[in-house]
Amino acid sequence: MALATRPRTTTRTDRRPAGTAARLWRSTIGKKTVMAVSGAIMLLYLIAHMIGNLKVFFGPDDMNGYAHWLRTLGEPVLHHEWFLWILRVVLLAAVLAHGLAAWQLSRLDIAARPVKYAHRGRRASYATRTMRWGGVILALFIVWHILDLTTGTVNPNGESGHPYENIVATFDTWYGNVIYAVAMIAVGLHVQHGFHSAAQTLGAGSRTRDRALRATGNGLALVLTVGFLSVPFGVMTGIVK
Repeated sequence: MALATRPRTTTRTDRRPAGTAARLWRSTIGKKTVMAVSGAIMLLYLIAHMIGNLKVFFGPDDMNGYAHWLRTLGEPVLHHEWFLWILRVVLLAAVLAHGLAAWQLSRLDIAARPVKYAHRGRRASYATRTMRWGGVILALFIVWHILDLTTGTVNPNGESGHPYENIVATFDTWYGNVIYAVAMIAVGLHVQHGFHSAAQTLGAGSRTRDRALRATGNGLALVLTVGFLSVPFGVMTGIVK
């Protein structure tokens, strides 16, 4: 008499295999790649934004005319200010992706090293150790910057549609100068470390190019910091008035 056998049961799952994008995002390399790409987008914006800001030294007509050109860029294909709104959406997506990837990588780093190091020697540069706080500072500054020069909420002396006058009004206050200076120093430190890290993540790093990449990152950080800080300095010294 044959023994009765229990029917084999197969455990089924409703989970479908994750797509390539999902698998990439879940990996450390994927998160670092997102940080690198989003960081590159923001770096290009910072360079363009700094160049535009320097028009303040050529007077209100140049600065306000440049702002008007940005609002009409792409017409008649794009409607009025559509280019600016597309740019804002892209930047917002880059900032959110950058911040989320950075937060998740930070959590992974903490989980991998739950016990503090016995030796408290310096394991990284000043810029590296302040990247997280620098990111928080920049996130808060973005909110302030929008309320100050875009909506005018915290800039009661500004004039709607007149960026030159708004800039002068902002840097006529001590707190406007302090907030801006702290944020721009944070930008410099962020770019200094982030450029080299992003280049390595995207495969541009090598032993032969390492020194050149570090020099490029340092140069960009210096140019951006000095370029942005020259605007409040110009207002404080009366060059821009």
